[in-house]
Amino acid sequence: MSRQLFNFHGGVKPAYNKEASNHLPIADAFALAPPAELAIPLQQSIGGAPHPLVKVGDQVLKGQLIGAPDGNVSSSVHASTSGVVRALEMRQVPHTSGLDALCVIIEPDGADTWIERQPVPWRDMPPDAVRDILRDAGVVGLGGAVFPSYLKINPGKTGHLDTLVINGAECEPFITCDDVQMRERAADVLRGAGILRDLTQATQVLVGIEDNKPEAIAAMRAAILTTGEARVEIVPIPTRYPAGGAKQLIRVLTGIEVPHGKRSTDYGVQCFNTGTACAIHEALELGQPLISRIVTVAGNVGQARNYEVRFGTPMRDLITLAGGAKPDSDRIIMGGPMMGYRMPSDRVPVVKATNCVLVGSPTLFPPPPPEMPCIRCGECAKVCPADLAPFEMYWFSKAKIFGKAQEYNLFDCIECGCCAFVCPSRIPLVDYYRFAKSEIWARENEKAAAEAARERYEFRQLREEREKAEKAAKLAAKAAETKAKLAQEEAEKVGAGETAIQDEKAALIAAAQARVQAQKTGDGS
Repeated sequence: MSRQLFNFHGGVKPAYNKEASNHLPIADAFALAPPAELAIPLQQSIGGAPHPLVKVGDQVLKGQLIGAPDGNVSSSVHASTSGVVRALEMRQVPHTSGLDALCVIIEPDGADTWIERQPVPWRDMPPDAVRDILRDAGVVGLGGAVFPSYLKINPGKTGHLDTLVINGAECEPFITCDDVQMRERAADVLRGAGILRDLTQATQVLVGIEDNKPEAIAAMRAAILTTGEARVEIVPIPTRYPAGGAKQLIRVLTGIEVPHGKRSTDYGVQCFNTGTACAIHEALELGQPLISRIVTVAGNVGQARNYEVRFGTPMRDLITLAGGAKPDSDRIIMGGPMMGYRMPSDRVPVVKATNCVLVGSPTLFPPPPPEMPCIRCGECAKVCPADLAPFEMYWFSKAKIFGKAQEYNLFDCIECGCCAFVCPSRIPLVDYYRFAKSEIWARENEKAAAEAARERYEFRQLREEREKAEKAAKLAAKAAETKAKLAQEEAEKVGAGETAIQDEKAALIAAAQARVQAQKTGDGS
């Protein structure tokens, strides 16, 4: 009996272009062409930037911790190979802004020597201890969000999940890294899913895979028999972008609509990517931290393919392995054409968020026609998978009326690009939403900074007033003490003067008495 599936609002069906890269096995990029150096950014996940644990000249091993978590929302970073730390410096990182970030520069020694690795007895450990190990292993969401996975392994308020969803939909065009991983490493994905099931006490585990991946579906079903993970169900779902969004996949598999401001765990559901499940298996059952991932290299290259890539590898090295960029190439995108970001150069490194390196050209991605005014046709609202009003968010974002944009749930936008894909006016709607979000975040940061400055100023004022009052009190006390001392001295002086007068009077009286006595004595004689 097939499982009942549900529908999510909106969605589109772009050209998927996956066949160019999904027919070849995964290749080891490091083994084929070791890079001359690895530039490993310390900030590779959502949350605080890890602080460096190495210094220039240190010899490091493959898998050695080089960046420790900073704060509650952070994840560790490790050396991708053995070698020597040549620098800790600012380098350009894979972000459309082209900004620099602190990186650990490692020169490989060619030995590729691992740290000592041992399986973790996670079944005998409390859940908090297991989560700490996953944090220290650097495991994050490999579906693109790079949220630290240890924070998501949460059974919710009830102490268990009703449903654990493993996301193998991979709906973005060109990207096939999850597809080939499920084909070749299905057993590892299922073992990771089993670990997540036990940690979250989930009643059922559903692996959602789009039905345009029949080989992956077959491989995962076969692996259930070999691994004994009978409590995992492989569920083919209709191919429609963005079925790989967490809320959309949860809706398709369970019928649960997670509303604005709520978390899926409030409804007994949690979602993890297949790559994340595999990384969790490697971290706990092999003792192996996250130092690499599968990356699709596709687009305007000689031969599209999937590679196992060490973090810190320059993207141009991958492009060279894939036959090089063709002469008319004009851009490099990290991710797919719908949600990806244009890279500032081909020298930026592969990081945990890099699921695809897509080389573009004017032929592959023609320049968009000029943007025209919005005609409020409503096509964007029809395809929005988050069931928003994109044209309203566009108007208020463009007018910089950000409060109204937020009233239309701007931050529920998953930036999937469906609205821009169907817009007859060719408006780059997602760019406006990203602009509005960044402005709101900037203003919130400024507000927070101003609030902190105000609190510091008020604290300083209170401190100065307290110090002034304390000083005045000390001066008053000193003045009172001085006044009392002077009064005492004056009293002593007055007392001494009165005593002297009395002594003088007594002396005069005595002298007078002596004279009288002398006179009496003389008269008698």
